[in-house]
Amino acid sequence: MANKREQNKVRSMTAFGRAESTYATGTAIWELRSVNHRYLEPHYRLPEIARPLEAQLRDVLRKTLSRGKIELTLTIKPNSIENTGLEINQPLVQALIHAAKQVAAGEETQPLNPLQILQWPGVISEPEANTEQQSTTILQAFSEALQQLCANREREGAELAKFIEVRLKGIEKQVALVRELLPEILEAQREKLRSRLEELSVDLDKERLEQEIVLLAQKADVDEELDRLSAHTAETRRVLAGGGAIGRRLDFLMQEFNREANTLSSKSIVTDTTQAAVELKVLIEQMREQIQNIE
Repeated sequence: MANKREQNKVRSMTAFGRAESTYATGTAIWELRSVNHRYLEPHYRLPEIARPLEAQLRDVLRKTLSRGKIELTLTIKPNSIENTGLEINQPLVQALIHAAKQVAAGEETQPLNPLQILQWPGVISEPEANTEQQSTTILQAFSEALQQLCANREREGAELAKFIEVRLKGIEKQVALVRELLPEILEAQREKLRSRLEELSVDLDKERLEQEIVLLAQKADVDEELDRLSAHTAETRRVLAGGGAIGRRLDFLMQEFNREANTLSSKSIVTDTTQAAVELKVLIEQMREQIQNIE
């Protein structure tokens, strides 16, 4: 069974898988469709003949996937009578036709429907059904369809990882920009404060002026926020590299990213840091939207 996956791969929850396998009297065709969901939510569409296998199918699926809303449809296509060895009980057919004519004697009735005759117990005799072979075939086709579904999820997951990496680099660029500008911003604010006091002809002693400058610097100090943004960026890369069921962890990291971006915005005292905070929020939201599709 396809219940083992490479744990270091990022997997999307949106994918499709299809497989079919034949046995003596028919063909088993599986189609699997998955979309994003907070939990693993499978919906099976099985013919009655496969109902006894449902528990086994659920067990295989749980060992293979951890999240996603999945539709699993099994179609059993019987072989034609010529290829199955089915035999029609001609004496019984003739007896049924004769009985039907006797019942309908003297009355206007519709012609007999051949399908109704074929459905009569005993009309069709078939070889002893090989239930074990049929079950094995159904499970084999399910395994193949599930493997294809997982491969497609991993392929799309790789693209999502690339998308997120581009945004992480964008965040690093904004963090580096703010770090570079911060000393200039603080010095410019000091000069601005001195100039305003001079314009207002306020007699402010040097010690009091330095206190005001310190308060201004504390308000504009975003070193901790920048450090945490850098730490979240590194952690996101680490989680992506680990692969597996990482969607919830990444979603939590997006919340942490947003918290730091909001704090950076609230501490902004010039348009440069405000613009950086806005750009950070855009990048984080873009990542968050795509992470909703990661298992």
